[in-house]
Amino acid sequence: MVCALGAAVCFGTATVLQAVAARTAGEQGGGEAALLLRAVRQWRYAAGLALDGLGFVFQILALRSVPIYAVGAALAASLAVTAVVAARLLRVRLSGPEWAAVGVVCAGLALLGLASGAEGDRSGPAWLPYALLATAAGVLLLGAVGGRLPGRPRALLLGLGAGCGFGVVEVAVRLVGSLRPYALFTDPSLYALLLGGGAAFLLLTSALQRGSVTTATAGMVLGETLGPAAVGVLWLGDRTRAGLGPLAVLGFVVAVAGALMLARFGEAPGTEPEGDGAAAARDGAAAARDGADTASVG
Repeated sequence: MVCALGAAVCFGTATVLQAVAARTAGEQGGGEAALLLRAVRQWRYAAGLALDGLGFVFQILALRSVPIYAVGAALAASLAVTAVVAARLLRVRLSGPEWAAVGVVCAGLALLGLASGAEGDRSGPAWLPYALLATAAGVLLLGAVGGRLPGRPRALLLGLGAGCGFGVVEVAVRLVGSLRPYALFTDPSLYALLLGGGAAFLLLTSALQRGSVTTATAGMVLGETLGPAAVGVLWLGDRTRAGLGPLAVLGFVVAVAGALMLARFGEAPGTEPEGDGAAAARDGAAAARDGADTASVG
Protein backbone atom coordinates (compact mmCIF):
# COMPACT_ATOMS: atom_id res chain seq x y z
CA MET A 1 0.00 0.00 0.00
CA VAL A 2 2.97 2.29 0.59
CA CYS A 3 3.96 1.92 -3.07
CA ALA A 4 0.39 2.72 -4.17
CA LEU A 5 0.46 5.91 -2.11
CA GLY A 6 3.87 6.80 -3.56
CA ALA A 7 2.39 6.41 -7.04
CA ALA A 8 -0.49 8.71 -6.05
CA VAL A 9 1.96 11.40 -4.90
CA CYS A 10 3.89 11.21 -8.18
CA PHE A 11 0.78 11.20 -10.39
CA GLY A 12 -0.94 13.97 -8.41
CA THR A 13 2.05 16.31 -8.67
CA ALA A 14 2.51 15.48 -12.35
CA THR A 15 -1.11 16.46 -13.06
CA VAL A 16 -0.45 20.06 -12.01
CA LEU A 17 2.59 20.33 -14.27
CA GLN A 18 1.02 18.59 -17.27
CA ALA A 19 -2.23 20.53 -17.10
CA VAL A 20 -0.40 23.86 -17.31
CA ALA A 21 1.76 22.60 -20.20
CA ALA A 22 -1.20 21.14 -22.10
CA ARG A 23 -3.19 24.36 -21.86
CA THR A 24 -0.23 26.39 -23.10
CA ALA A 25 0.42 24.00 -25.99
CA GLY A 26 -3.26 24.03 -26.95
CA GLU A 27 -3.21 27.75 -27.75
CA GLN A 28 -1.76 26.97 -31.19
CA GLY A 29 -4.61 24.66 -32.22
CA GLY A 30 -4.24 21.42 -34.17
CA GLY A 31 -5.20 17.82 -33.46
CA GLU A 32 -4.46 15.62 -30.48
CA ALA A 33 -1.15 14.28 -31.84
CA ALA A 34 0.14 17.79 -32.60
CA LEU A 35 -0.95 18.93 -29.14
CA LEU A 36 0.99 16.10 -27.50
CA LEU A 37 4.13 16.84 -29.54
CA ARG A 38 4.06 20.51 -28.54
CA ALA A 39 3.35 19.70 -24.91
CA VAL A 40 6.28 17.30 -24.49
CA ARG A 41 8.70 20.05 -25.56
CA GLN A 42 7.85 22.05 -22.44
CA TRP A 43 9.85 21.46 -19.26
CA ARG A 44 6.72 21.25 -17.11
CA TYR A 45 5.31 18.42 -19.20
CA ALA A 46 8.70 16.68 -19.29
CA ALA A 47 8.97 16.92 -15.51
CA GLY A 48 5.44 15.58 -15.22
CA LEU A 49 6.34 12.65 -17.47
CA ALA A 50 9.37 11.89 -15.28
CA LEU A 51 7.12 11.82 -12.22
CA ASP A 52 4.65 9.66 -14.14
CA GLY A 53 7.47 7.23 -14.90
CA LEU A 54 8.45 7.01 -11.24
CA GLY A 55 4.81 6.66 -10.28
CA PHE A 56 4.41 3.83 -12.77
CA VAL A 57 7.27 1.94 -11.12
CA PHE A 58 5.54 2.35 -7.77
CA GLN A 59 2.27 1.26 -9.38
CA ILE A 60 3.80 -1.94 -10.73
CA LEU A 61 5.26 -2.79 -7.33
CA ALA A 62 1.89 -2.11 -5.70
CA LEU A 63 -0.07 -4.20 -8.21
CA ARG A 64 2.26 -7.11 -7.53
CA SER A 65 1.49 -7.06 -3.80
CA VAL A 66 -2.02 -5.70 -3.12
CA PRO A 67 -5.41 -6.09 -4.87
CA ILE A 68 -6.26 -3.97 -7.90
CA TYR A 69 -9.18 -2.32 -6.10
CA ALA A 70 -6.83 -0.92 -3.42
CA VAL A 71 -4.33 0.36 -5.99
CA GLY A 72 -7.08 1.90 -8.11
CA ALA A 73 -8.54 3.78 -5.16
CA ALA A 74 -5.08 5.00 -4.17
CA LEU A 75 -4.44 6.25 -7.70
CA ALA A 76 -7.78 8.06 -7.71
CA ALA A 77 -6.61 9.68 -4.49
CA SER A 78 -3.86 11.40 -6.50
CA LEU A 79 -6.46 14.16 -6.91
CA ALA A 80 -6.10 14.84 -3.20
CA VAL A 81 -2.35 15.17 -3.75
CA THR A 82 -3.00 17.52 -6.67
CA ALA A 83 -5.24 19.65 -4.47
CA VAL A 84 -2.65 19.89 -1.70
CA VAL A 85 0.18 20.65 -4.16
CA ALA A 86 -1.95 23.34 -5.80
CA ALA A 87 -2.78 24.84 -2.40
CA ARG A 88 0.80 24.84 -1.10
CA LEU A 89 2.87 25.62 -4.17
CA LEU A 90 0.54 27.50 -6.53
CA ARG A 91 -1.52 29.34 -3.92
CA VAL A 92 -4.83 27.89 -5.02
CA ARG A 93 -7.29 28.33 -2.16
CA LEU A 94 -9.08 25.23 -0.93
CA SER A 95 -12.52 25.75 0.56
CA GLY A 96 -13.64 24.03 3.73
CA PRO A 97 -15.59 21.32 1.86
CA GLU A 98 -12.56 20.66 -0.34
CA TRP A 99 -10.29 20.17 2.67
CA ALA A 100 -13.00 17.88 4.03
CA ALA A 101 -12.89 15.92 0.75
CA VAL A 102 -9.13 15.46 1.19
CA GLY A 103 -9.87 14.05 4.63
CA VAL A 104 -12.55 11.77 3.18
CA VAL A 105 -10.06 10.37 0.65
CA CYS A 106 -7.52 9.71 3.40
CA ALA A 107 -10.15 8.02 5.57
CA GLY A 108 -11.24 5.79 2.68
CA LEU A 109 -7.65 4.77 1.98
CA ALA A 110 -7.10 4.02 5.65
CA LEU A 111 -10.12 1.69 5.64
CA LEU A 112 -8.84 0.00 2.48
CA GLY A 113 -5.42 -0.43 4.02
CA LEU A 114 -6.94 -2.18 7.01
CA ALA A 115 -9.23 -4.45 4.98
CA SER A 116 -7.14 -5.32 1.91
CA GLY A 117 -5.76 -8.80 1.59
CA ALA A 118 -2.92 -10.01 -0.60
CA GLU A 119 -3.17 -9.83 -4.38
CA GLY A 120 -5.11 -12.61 -6.07
CA ASP A 121 -3.22 -15.70 -7.21
CA ARG A 122 -5.29 -16.47 -10.33
CA SER A 123 -4.20 -15.64 -13.87
CA GLY A 124 -7.73 -15.17 -15.21
CA PRO A 125 -9.33 -16.74 -18.30
CA ALA A 126 -7.25 -17.23 -21.45
CA TRP A 127 -9.26 -14.61 -23.35
CA LEU A 128 -8.63 -11.82 -20.83
CA PRO A 129 -5.33 -10.50 -22.33
CA TYR A 130 -6.95 -10.30 -25.76
CA ALA A 131 -9.96 -8.52 -24.27
CA LEU A 132 -7.56 -5.97 -22.75
CA LEU A 133 -5.88 -5.48 -26.13
CA ALA A 134 -9.27 -4.92 -27.77
CA THR A 135 -10.24 -2.49 -25.01
CA ALA A 136 -7.03 -0.52 -25.53
CA ALA A 137 -7.77 -0.26 -29.26
CA GLY A 138 -11.30 0.81 -28.38
CA VAL A 139 -9.89 3.63 -26.24
CA LEU A 140 -8.19 5.06 -29.34
CA LEU A 141 -11.45 4.90 -31.28
CA LEU A 142 -13.25 6.51 -28.36
CA GLY A 143 -10.77 9.38 -28.51
CA ALA A 144 -11.44 9.90 -32.22
CA VAL A 145 -15.19 9.99 -31.58
CA GLY A 146 -14.97 12.08 -28.42
CA GLY A 147 -12.81 14.72 -30.11
CA ARG A 148 -15.73 15.58 -32.39
CA LEU A 149 -18.21 16.23 -29.58
CA PRO A 150 -18.88 19.67 -28.10
CA GLY A 151 -18.05 20.93 -24.60
CA ARG A 152 -18.69 18.79 -21.56
CA PRO A 153 -19.71 15.61 -23.44
CA ARG A 154 -16.32 15.67 -25.14
CA ALA A 155 -14.47 16.24 -21.86
CA LEU A 156 -16.39 13.46 -20.13
CA LEU A 157 -15.82 10.96 -22.96
CA LEU A 158 -12.12 11.78 -23.30
CA GLY A 159 -11.66 11.54 -19.53
CA LEU A 160 -13.57 8.27 -19.33
CA GLY A 161 -11.52 6.89 -22.22
CA ALA A 162 -8.28 7.92 -20.52
CA GLY A 163 -9.44 6.22 -17.33
CA CYS A 164 -10.24 3.02 -19.23
CA GLY A 165 -6.76 3.12 -20.78
CA PHE A 166 -5.14 3.46 -17.38
CA GLY A 167 -7.40 0.67 -16.15
CA VAL A 168 -6.08 -1.57 -18.94
CA VAL A 169 -2.58 -0.85 -17.68
CA GLU A 170 -3.53 -1.82 -14.11
CA VAL A 171 -4.90 -5.19 -15.15
CA ALA A 172 -2.20 -5.88 -17.77
CA VAL A 173 0.54 -5.42 -15.19
CA ARG A 174 -0.99 -8.27 -13.21
CA LEU A 175 -1.29 -10.51 -16.27
CA VAL A 176 2.26 -10.16 -17.56
CA GLY A 177 3.95 -13.41 -16.58
CA SER A 178 7.50 -14.33 -17.46
CA LEU A 179 10.03 -11.57 -18.18
CA ARG A 180 12.09 -13.80 -20.45
CA PRO A 181 12.36 -12.01 -23.84
CA TYR A 182 10.50 -14.57 -25.96
CA ALA A 183 7.67 -15.05 -23.47
CA LEU A 184 7.43 -11.32 -22.81
CA PHE A 185 7.30 -10.18 -26.43
CA THR A 186 4.73 -12.82 -27.39
CA ASP A 187 2.47 -11.91 -24.45
CA PRO A 188 -0.61 -9.92 -25.60
CA SER A 189 -0.77 -8.39 -22.11
CA LEU A 190 2.43 -6.44 -22.84
CA TYR A 191 0.95 -4.91 -25.99
CA ALA A 192 -2.30 -4.14 -24.18
CA LEU A 193 -0.25 -2.34 -21.51
CA LEU A 194 1.69 -0.28 -24.07
CA LEU A 195 -1.31 0.54 -26.25
CA GLY A 196 -3.59 1.27 -23.29
CA GLY A 197 -1.04 3.51 -21.60
CA GLY A 198 -0.22 5.42 -24.79
CA ALA A 199 -3.89 5.91 -25.66
CA ALA A 200 -4.65 7.04 -22.11
CA PHE A 201 -1.91 9.68 -22.15
CA LEU A 202 -3.07 10.93 -25.56
CA LEU A 203 -6.69 11.29 -24.43
CA LEU A 204 -5.74 12.76 -21.07
CA THR A 205 -3.55 15.41 -22.69
CA SER A 206 -6.44 16.35 -24.96
CA ALA A 207 -8.87 16.37 -22.03
CA LEU A 208 -6.62 18.66 -19.99
CA GLN A 209 -6.75 21.23 -22.78
CA ARG A 210 -10.24 20.84 -24.22
CA GLY A 211 -13.44 21.60 -22.37
CA SER A 212 -14.11 21.24 -18.67
CA VAL A 213 -11.20 19.29 -17.25
CA THR A 214 -13.21 18.97 -14.05
CA THR A 215 -15.64 16.80 -15.97
CA ALA A 216 -12.84 14.93 -17.71
CA THR A 217 -11.08 14.16 -14.43
CA ALA A 218 -14.26 12.79 -12.91
CA GLY A 219 -14.67 10.50 -15.93
CA MET A 220 -11.05 9.38 -15.61
CA VAL A 221 -11.49 8.49 -11.92
CA LEU A 222 -14.51 6.33 -12.71
CA GLY A 223 -12.82 4.65 -15.69
CA GLU A 224 -9.63 3.70 -13.84
CA THR A 225 -11.27 2.37 -10.67
CA LEU A 226 -14.54 0.55 -11.26
CA GLY A 227 -13.68 -1.74 -14.19
CA PRO A 228 -10.23 -2.88 -13.00
CA ALA A 229 -11.54 -3.50 -9.47
CA ALA A 230 -14.29 -5.73 -10.88
CA VAL A 231 -11.78 -7.67 -13.04
CA GLY A 232 -9.53 -8.22 -10.04
CA VAL A 233 -12.34 -9.57 -7.88
CA LEU A 234 -14.13 -11.64 -10.53
CA TRP A 235 -11.22 -13.22 -12.42
CA LEU A 236 -7.90 -12.61 -10.65
CA GLY A 237 -8.84 -13.71 -7.15
CA ASP A 238 -8.47 -10.40 -5.29
CA ARG A 239 -9.95 -10.72 -1.82
CA THR A 240 -10.06 -8.89 1.50
CA ARG A 241 -8.94 -9.98 4.93
CA ALA A 242 -11.27 -12.49 6.54
CA GLY A 243 -14.52 -10.85 7.62
CA LEU A 244 -13.49 -7.37 6.41
CA GLY A 245 -15.16 -7.39 2.98
CA PRO A 246 -17.79 -4.75 3.91
CA LEU A 247 -15.06 -2.51 5.33
CA ALA A 248 -13.10 -2.75 2.07
CA VAL A 249 -16.19 -1.89 0.03
CA LEU A 250 -16.88 1.09 2.29
CA GLY A 251 -13.27 2.27 2.02
CA PHE A 252 -13.30 1.97 -1.77
CA VAL A 253 -16.57 3.90 -2.11
CA VAL A 254 -15.46 6.60 0.34
CA ALA A 255 -12.05 7.07 -1.34
CA VAL A 256 -13.52 7.29 -4.86
CA ALA A 257 -16.33 9.61 -3.71
CA GLY A 258 -13.80 11.92 -2.09
CA ALA A 259 -11.72 11.90 -5.29
CA LEU A 260 -14.77 12.85 -7.35
CA MET A 261 -15.40 15.75 -4.96
CA LEU A 262 -11.90 16.95 -5.81
CA ALA A 263 -12.21 16.47 -9.56
CA ARG A 264 -11.79 20.17 -10.29
CA PHE A 265 -8.11 19.82 -9.40
CA GLY A 266 -7.57 18.12 -12.72
CA GLU A 267 -7.76 21.71 -13.95
CA ALA A 268 -4.62 23.69 -14.58
CA PRO A 269 -4.52 25.87 -11.45
CA GLY A 270 -3.69 29.51 -11.61
CA THR A 271 -1.28 31.35 -9.40
CA GLU A 272 -3.89 33.41 -7.63
CA PRO A 273 -6.14 32.24 -4.82
CA GLU A 274 -9.46 31.15 -6.15
CA GLY A 275 -12.64 29.65 -4.82
CA ASP A 276 -15.53 27.81 -6.36
CA GLY A 277 -16.64 30.88 -8.29
CA ALA A 278 -13.27 31.20 -9.97
CA ALA A 279 -13.29 27.52 -10.84
CA ALA A 280 -16.74 27.91 -12.40
CA ALA A 281 -15.55 30.93 -14.36
CA ARG A 282 -12.56 28.95 -15.57
CA ASP A 283 -14.87 26.16 -16.75
CA GLY A 284 -16.97 28.74 -18.57
CA ALA A 285 -13.91 30.12 -20.31
CA ALA A 286 -12.94 26.60 -21.34
CA ALA A 287 -16.41 26.02 -22.75
CA ALA A 288 -16.20 29.29 -24.69
CA ARG A 289 -12.83 28.24 -26.04
CA ASP A 290 -14.40 24.94 -27.12
CA GLY A 291 -17.01 26.85 -29.09
CA ALA A 292 -14.32 28.83 -30.84
CA ASP A 293 -12.41 25.62 -31.65
CA THR A 294 -15.53 24.03 -33.09
CA ALA A 295 -16.27 27.08 -35.20
CA SER A 296 -12.72 27.20 -36.57
CA VAL A 297 -12.86 23.50 -37.50
CA GLY A 298 -16.17 24.05 -39.22
